[in-house]
Amino acid sequence: MLKPQESETRDQRLLDGLWSFRAGRSADDPVRMHVGWVWYQRTVRVPAGWSGQDVLVRVDAATHEGRVYVDDALVASHVGGYTPFEADITGLVEPGLTFRLTIGVSNVLTNETIPPGYLETDAAGQERQAYRHDFFNYAGLPRHVRLISVPHERITDVVVATRSIAADEAVVDYRAAASGSGGIRVAVVDADGTDVVSAEGAEGEVRVPSPRLWAPGEGNLYELRVELVGADGEVRDVYRQPFGIRTVEVRGTRFLINGEPFYFRGFGKHEDADVRGRGIDDALLVHDFSLMRWAGANSFRTAHYPYAEEVLDLADRAGVVVIDETAAVGLNLGIGGGVHGAARRAAYAPDMFNDRTRAAHADAVRELIERDRNHPCVVLWSIANEPEAAEPAAREYFAPLAALARELDPTRPIAYMNEAMAGPETDAIVGLFDVIGLNRYYGWYQDNANLAAAEIRLQQELESWARHHDKPIVIAEYGADAMPGLHSAFEQSWTEEYQAKLLEMYHRVFDRIDAVVGEQVWNFADFQTSPGIIRVDGNRKGVFTRDRRPKAAAHLLRTRWATAPSAGAAPEQGR
Repeated sequence: MLKPQESETRDQRLLDGLWSFRAGRSADDPVRMHVGWVWYQRTVRVPAGWSGQDVLVRVDAATHEGRVYVDDALVASHVGGYTPFEADITGLVEPGLTFRLTIGVSNVLTNETIPPGYLETDAAGQERQAYRHDFFNYAGLPRHVRLISVPHERITDVVVATRSIAADEAVVDYRAAASGSGGIRVAVVDADGTDVVSAEGAEGEVRVPSPRLWAPGEGNLYELRVELVGADGEVRDVYRQPFGIRTVEVRGTRFLINGEPFYFRGFGKHEDADVRGRGIDDALLVHDFSLMRWAGANSFRTAHYPYAEEVLDLADRAGVVVIDETAAVGLNLGIGGGVHGAARRAAYAPDMFNDRTRAAHADAVRELIERDRNHPCVVLWSIANEPEAAEPAAREYFAPLAALARELDPTRPIAYMNEAMAGPETDAIVGLFDVIGLNRYYGWYQDNANLAAAEIRLQQELESWARHHDKPIVIAEYGADAMPGLHSAFEQSWTEEYQAKLLEMYHRVFDRIDAVVGEQVWNFADFQTSPGIIRVDGNRKGVFTRDRRPKAAAHLLRTRWATAPSAGAAPEQGR
């Protein structure tokens, strides 16, 4: 599914703004904790100039299940809250006239959805949605809804991937698909708008002379102009696909971008802010990227779901590296709301995470990769966060998913993010992946307010991972909660000083372990969670507050990261 764009042959209208809204039961329902369906509705006029074109409705995200109606006709349905879907409504609408657009959205999660959850009834007889992920279950329509105009005969898919790079030439493979008759021709266009090379055919290669590589800190982009040409020579459709020329490779314990070792410095993030919740906000997006640049970060992870496409567009342009993650968070019965414990039953079982769960997970992997594979900023696919990985049945569950990710995109490495209950000798699935991603909280959930003990245990574990597995290690989460303005001269949990000292301790350990190739602090900014006794109006592990004010830890990171020798180079200590 191609991202909508305007071209000589295409147009779009954003349907953002105020919609009529109704919860599925009654107007008295508390909407914030509502469980089930809600309904959005508005009247839409099809532009008169779209005569002769096909008309589509596209929903960028409906969390977690969506249904689209034109007048009274159901035209599309989709399960999965963070990837787009669309419907061709050409036969149901007329240019120049209006129609009633209704979108239903359900936030219900079960053991067979991604992410998983379950429904429970409280003592007052009210149904509540429970879930195993430690962030608020924002639902609804957090991203754009669009009305799109496209030719009847049109380009339907474009894939661009770098095969090889050299100073004088890069070889770039492409593949395009189209509906209807006609031939495909392509041209690579540089940043100045000049055609540098062209080719004929729906699939092939182009050789780009003296390429300007996309690299960390250097968002050099090209454009692949794809044209569908009729037998009469008339151009039926034009689509322009931005892309970057760069390679990604894992070699031993090194992560290479364009053949050079890369060290991830950055954050786990969330699409979360006050007032907006998870809603797309361009001003906030630009501000967050500015703060990451101020801190010296070169990367982030889309924890724990695919972010809006506009986020990746900006990362492409800014040269920011992205670990792109599915919404498979919570496949672990030993974790709930940030609390770790022992599971009392098997996670991978017919009545829990089963074949239908895995099918939904496969859909999530497929839709993520098909949506984001042309973004040069994406260098690593993460197909799950903190699943139960020590259980032997985990390998049977994950092996087909890892194989699917490799089949869909053989150009990028894959990973999953491990939590502490699966160690280097008990992890049943680490062999399926190229990179070891670790989420670790020594000094917080373990050894709280005892950084000396935490430092010993962290180093021992990382040395064990490096000894048992010849793979690069990215610390995908580490951190501590801090209440802004809370201070102490002592080693006191929740203070700004303790958060900073904990990060400093982790950095000392990272610099001693050669296999560690990345550090992504949890979290960029404070974010909302479900209500709970270990959360104070949300998760306070942000180095920035929810309204993006720096805590002491942000200044510590700036001191470490902003003085790094280059955009992707590793710290010098111990290397």
